Amino acid sequence: MTAADVQQLGPIIGGSLSRPAERFPHLFGNNEFLKKYPYFLPCAVPATFSVVAWLVTFVFLKETVKHPVSVPRLLKSLRKRKIEEDELRDVPDEEKPLPLRSLLTPRVVIAAANYACLSLVDIAFRAIQPVFFSTPIEDGGLGLSPAEIGNILSFFGVLNGIFQIFFFAKINDRFGSKNIFIVGIASGLALFALFPFINRLARLEGYSTALWIAVAVQVVISILTSLSYGP
Repeated sequence: MTAADVQQLGPIIGGSLSRPAERFPHLFGNNEFLKKYPYFLPCAVPATFSVVAWLVTFVFLKETVKHPVSVPRLLKSLRKRKIEEDELRDVPDEEKPLPLRSLLTPRVVIAAANYACLSLVDIAFRAIQPVFFSTPIEDGGLGLSPAEIGNILSFFGVLNGIFQIFFFAKINDRFGSKNIFIVGIASGLALFALFPFINRLARLEGYSTALWIAVAVQVVISILTSLSYGP
């Protein structure tokens, strides 16, 4: 399963299975454990998947490397590498490997800084978005349920996957990597500006059509930020 698959399935699992005693009373209404721990089920499902994947890999997956390295041998090689590093201290400077500082050329530093800025904008938005959705309207949020939040985040995951597969290459060839990156960073301004605008709509009109259009616009704009990782 790829990271994109997890991004799409994670919100669906979390939103659909949270608070099962309240959402599925005919199945879990009498389960005191799930009443006390309403988020156990959405955590248990992916954890179970990880255990099953590990078991299937351990039992059925065949080793493709002709000469696999055992764990004791790997640890021994690491100790040997440590000894070699100690021996390098006596090697002349001109024969030693290049230090990290020599690799930090201006182009490398600029590229790393740009990626760091993009990650900061993207991660900040992804962290604030579900908090905003769950916060009550009177406190500046949208007051949505976990299921509704999961559906919105899943909608983004599916839409983003479609764009990455079918449209990214064409967009990148048409406009260039630099322009896509600039647009992705600039889209952060619209993403964060839409939070108070959406809350204002919720205060004035409630959960109206205009509100959901604004939420959809925010989701679509957030795809521009994701496209910036491609270049």
